[in-house]
Amino acid sequence: MATIFHITTHELWRRSIPRGQYTHESLRAEGFIHCSNKEQLLSVANTRFTGQDDLVLLSIDTSDVMSVIQYDSAPGFDEPFPHIYGPLNHDAVKAVIDFPPSADGSFTLPPDLEE
Repeated sequence: MATIFHITTHELWRRSIPRGQYTHESLRAEGFIHCSNKEQLLSVANTRFTGQDDLVLLSIDTSDVMSVIQYDSAPGFDEPFPHIYGPLNHDAVKAVIDFPPSADGSFTLPPDLEE
């Protein structure tokens, strides 16, 4: 089992619950849902989400994802990022973790992800 993460808002997650699957605007616009491995998470959060509150991390078990997962390179990063090429089925989401920014707007790993 590998775990990947997706950053989203509480609202987008809540709206997906009745459907039993999560989608994101990026799925329509780019063909996939952006994800990160644990080592990439803070870089993404602090680059794209600084100062945003009402965020959650979806902790995703890759072996339970029904859509294709592909690792693609991204400009400026050495390691490829996991992308989900289709809707994310809810039973692949093992935890929904509150992800608030620090007082300065930056992010740190939630305590349950620190090792």
